[in-house]
This record gives sequence, structure tokens and C-alpha cells, in this order.
Amino acid sequence: MPQAAAAPPNPMDALSALFAPRSVAVIGASADATRIGGRPIAAMLERGYAGTILPVNPNRETVQGLAAYPSIAALPSVPDAAIIAVPAEAAEAAVAALAERGTRAAIVFSAGFAETGEAGATAQARLLATARRHGMRLLGPNSLGLFNTAQGFYGTFSTSLERGYPVAGPIGIASQSGAYGMHLFSMAREEGMGLSCCVTTGNEADVNVGDLIGWMAQDPSTEVIAAYSEGIRDAPSFLAALELARRNRKPVVMMKVGRSEIGSAAARSHTASIAGDDAVTDAVLAEFGVVRARTTEELLDIARLATKRIYPAGNTLGVLTVSGGAGVLISDAAQAAGLPMPPMPEPAQQALREALPFCAPQNPVDCTAQVLNDVSLVGRFADALVRDGGYGSILCFFTHAGGAPSIVPRLRQELRAMRAAFPDRLFVLSVLADPPIVRDFEADGFAVFPDPSRAVVAIQAMGRFGDAFAAAPQAAPPALPPVALPQQTPSEAEAKRLLAAAGIEAAPERTCTSAEEAVAAAEALGYPVVLKILSPDILHKSEIGGVLLNLTDAAAVRDGFALLRGRAASAAPHARIEGVLVARQLSGGVECILGVHRDPVFGPVAMFGLGGIFVEVLKDVAFRRCPFGEDAAEAMIRSIRGAPVLLGARGRPAADIPALARMLSRLSVFAAQAGPRLAGIDLNPVFAMPEGQGAFAADAVIDIAEEPA
Repeated sequence: MPQAAAAPPNPMDALSALFAPRSVAVIGASADATRIGGRPIAAMLERGYAGTILPVNPNRETVQGLAAYPSIAALPSVPDAAIIAVPAEAAEAAVAALAERGTRAAIVFSAGFAETGEAGATAQARLLATARRHGMRLLGPNSLGLFNTAQGFYGTFSTSLERGYPVAGPIGIASQSGAYGMHLFSMAREEGMGLSCCVTTGNEADVNVGDLIGWMAQDPSTEVIAAYSEGIRDAPSFLAALELARRNRKPVVMMKVGRSEIGSAAARSHTASIAGDDAVTDAVLAEFGVVRARTTEELLDIARLATKRIYPAGNTLGVLTVSGGAGVLISDAAQAAGLPMPPMPEPAQQALREALPFCAPQNPVDCTAQVLNDVSLVGRFADALVRDGGYGSILCFFTHAGGAPSIVPRLRQELRAMRAAFPDRLFVLSVLADPPIVRDFEADGFAVFPDPSRAVVAIQAMGRFGDAFAAAPQAAPPALPPVALPQQTPSEAEAKRLLAAAGIEAAPERTCTSAEEAVAAAEALGYPVVLKILSPDILHKSEIGGVLLNLTDAAAVRDGFALLRGRAASAAPHARIEGVLVARQLSGGVECILGVHRDPVFGPVAMFGLGGIFVEVLKDVAFRRCPFGEDAAEAMIRSIRGAPVLLGARGRPAADIPALARMLSRLSVFAAQAGPRLAGIDLNPVFAMPEGQGAFAADAVIDIAEEPA
């Protein structure tokens, strides 16, 4: 019987070897614990790494008390993983030798690859090709390495370990930057935060931040994922990792830094000029429930609070304070963060006034400094906040009083009872206290913040995680016919015909090649009408005066036809003119803009916003990766600040939101099916008519990318 073909290597098995190897070879091992090839060995020996360390050094028989080997070929067994700490030219040979022996993963400290220019990039490509032929994973090159506290594995040469090793805990750090990743570790260590691992990817020839998030999403030692990234190299694996983390209820907080240029499409597409890579990144992270941190402090605050593993969906904040001023500060911070603070019910307020006549019980609930005399008020007021107010999160501001030795024992007793009664609520304290007292509060299950504004930001993030974890599966995108794009950018009329096949409706219109045809069309459509020059070479017609509005009779149409032809001949003498478009002028609707921009990382991204000043000046728009269903489209529509205009503000009739969502969803599917030749789409304006009357595109541009030379 012929043998069955061997199964292809599992990339996750190789990542297991990278994170938790049973044996590790150190290529370029040094007896000097302060050198790059010596630091990992010294750290692993000190931290009790249970696996086998195999130093490779042709000039020594022992390295730091361990037997050394002259070459990779001389190793007595095949190591699970290897640390490569030799110059770039020797690193290529080392990867080849390790791959031939069957090593599953390597951490490449060596620099001198893609970060140095074209020659280095070529060498890096060779390095990767060698590894991939054998199913071997590479971390780096130019990586500062990683550590895994549960395994005692320290595959890093970072000097940060000289100031102390990490405390084992549930937070994993994934960082594209080596120095900054270890900076995050150092700050976390100084704040007493427990870490499961810290991994830095360097040049990301192979293993990238998305791979690390995917691994941590399945790692039982990691409950919270903190990530730092300068750019996403592999969007599909990155998005799959975020979805896996959400499915496994593991919150991801991320610092995504840097902005890249959109490219030449921005000059041609209104949507692209508004989008920008950073806005798209925001939308993609929000789609998967990732919280984007603005600062290092914010990232660590959110990660630390997330270790409490309480993520209140539909989060609301109740505040108990001994300071009216702090209550105002917290309220301002909550409003800025978008964290609701509903008032206490009136009967509950009355009951609190009866207990303490001079309290302010609305929310924030100010129990005043009277708690110094009667600490039992803390328990009574906090119980009312949860039981009567129903808040998902409670923030208690006690300032220095909460750290006073005369108060702390009784305060802890009240707070412990409160937390035991409501274990599903998120309780956060803002106190100023000596470290031992802070540790006692934290041992009781409370998160402690010296600054209440920082606490509010972190609490709001817990609600966002909760909403993401609790979200129901979204509707599937609608099924549409296949999309066949023309060879080059079409005229408006042709663009609308293509979109009509996808169920995207336009205002009634006709293409006319003579003034008489235009008059006949206007008579048939009904006045008033709009006239527009029709040319695939004139995408932005208004810039040349190529649009005439509110034409109310035959004479105006006849004159307008001639005027538009003349303006086109003057402004764009070489443009192909297909005629003049005559359309019924719509009224009574809300002007919107729908568009698609092809992001260089995430592919087609849809945009929605209101027209006019909302999009041009305020940039009040929403973005989402294509394709998506009507429920996601409606959520986009309702998410913009100007949504009340569509929902019937100030007595206006509500717009046809379902029709608008249907159009936006179908546009997203059209864009996804069109493929990479689609550079962008602008539907501007789209008229959202009153409820039940539909939505219609008054103008349409489909921009086809030029074929590469």
C-alpha cells in the first residue's frame, strides 16, 4: 500500500514552539551574560526555564555552565525553537541548517535585513523562502524577541529585564516595535500588572502582530491582549485574529500609530479624500470590538481594568463621591467618553435624602464628607446606586479619605459587602493611598485609579468590550448578480446602469444627444428638471459648471443644453461627450453621500454621511469594510452625529431609513464583487425621501483603476 501524503505543517503548532518550546538552541551563544547571545541564556537560567537550552558556539565547550556545540549539525537533538544571534550573513545559513533539521520556529535577533534597504529586503526574502519550504516560522528578523512567564522562557536580549522580571499574570503584549513593546512591559511591571507574555515582531518577515493576537486568543494563560502596531501587513489574518479574540471573549486594546498616504485615488475620489487610512483603521477596529488607545497610559489603564473580566453590555455609570467638584469632573469626562450617566430614580433620590438630608442624590450621588463620621453611608448609598439605579459600573471617589488609616478598615468592610452582593457589577475606586492600602483594595476585587478621569475612560472601554461580546450575529449581505466592470471609468449614465443591476436606484433620467430630445425628456419626466453634461472624462461636473438645476420649461432646457455643451467644449476640449443627462429634480428628501474607497490594507470600505457641510467641513461620516448586511448599514446611518436630521428632528418628516440602508448594503456588495479594479464609487447626492418613499442616487461616479504599466 502506498503511504498517504504527510499533512502540511500546522502554523499554530509552529507558533506553539515559538511561545513555549520544550528545547531551544541559541545560535551565537555567549558566555557573557551582557551580550546579545548571552542575555537569553542568563535569563532562562535565572527564571527556571524547564526546557533544554542548547548553546551553539564553535569556540567554546561550555557556555554559562551548559554544554556547547560547535554547529547546528552537531546538536544532539532537534530543538523545537532557536534563537539566532549572529550577523545577517550568518543568519541565512543558520536558518537553512535549522530548517533542514526540522526546527519549527526561530527568533531572529539579527539586523541588516529589510530595514536597511533593497539588498537587505532581498536577503530577508531568501530567509523567509528557506523557512517556508520546511514549514518553519520566523519571528523577526531585527526582533527583540519574546518572553513567556508561564514557561520561564526568555527569548529576548532586552536590557529591561535588568530592572526586574515580569510578574506572571493574564495580560499579553504583542508589539511590532521591539523597544516600545519592552517599554510597555517595563511600565506594566512598575505598576504591578501581571503579564503572560510579551512578543515583539521586528521586520515581520513572517510572524506578525495579527498572528500573535490569534495565538493569545487561544492561550489559556492570556485573558487580555494589549497590542502596538505601526502597520497591518496581512489584513486577512489580522481580521481573523480579532474575530477569534471576540469569540473567545478576550478583550483587545490596541495602539495603532502612523498614517500612510491614500495615493493618487484621493485626487479623483471624494470618498477617498475624506476617508484616510486612520479613519478606516478606526472603523475596522470598532467592527471587532477592539478599543483603540490614544496613549500608553490609556492602553495600560484599559488592560489593567479588563483583568477584572467584567464587561457590562449597555454600560451606564453610577458615581458615588465625597466631593461635588469631583462629581462635576467625572460627569464631564463621562460625556466626553460617551458613557451614559442616567439620573437616579426619583423615589431612590428621596430615600437617600431621608438618610442624609444635605446629600445630592441625583448622579453623581454626593454623600459629602459625612462618611468620615458614618462610613455605613457608603454601603447604603452604593447599594442604592446598584439596586435602584441599575448602573452597570460604579465609580467611587474617596480621594485621600479613602486612604486614611482611620477610615480604611471600616471602608473596606462596607465595600467588600457591596461587591459580594453584586458580583456582576464593575466597581472602581478613585483613592489616594499608600501602596499597601491600594494592594488591599485590589485584593478585595476593586480596581484603583488615582485620577477619576482616567478611570472613566477605562470604564467606558469595558462597556465597549461587553457590547462586542454580547452582539448578536449580523445579517448576511444581500445576494447580488455578478459585477462586470467596464474597461475604463464610465459616464454617469453607464455608472447608474451598472448600479441599477445591483438594485441601487437613481432618480428618473434620460440621456439626450440633442436639445429637442432634452425637451422631450423633460416633458415626459415632469418639471422641474436637472441637466448635467455626460462624459466619462468629466467626473466632477460641478467644477466646470456642468450641472444646471431647477429648469422649469422647454426654453430653459433648450438653452441649458447649449450652455452645457459650450462649457464642456471650453473647459475640457478633449473630453468624450456622450450628451446631456436630463433628470427629474427631487425635493423633500435629505441629501446624503454614499461612497466606496479602496483601502490599501483592508480593501473596499463603504462610507455614509449627510451631504453639504456635514461631510465637507465636519466630516461627520461612518465607515465599514465591505460587504455587509442591512442591519450593519442601518447602524452606520444611525451612528453619525447628524442622524437626528434623518430621524425627524425639529418636526421634519423622518427619512426612509430602511431604503437608505438597503442602498448602502447593496453598494457594499457591489464593491466587494467588483474586485481590485474598482478604485472607488461616489453617490453624491443621494436623496433619502420621507419614510416609505425610497432613496435615490442623483449622481454616480464609478472610478476604475488604471491597469499597471
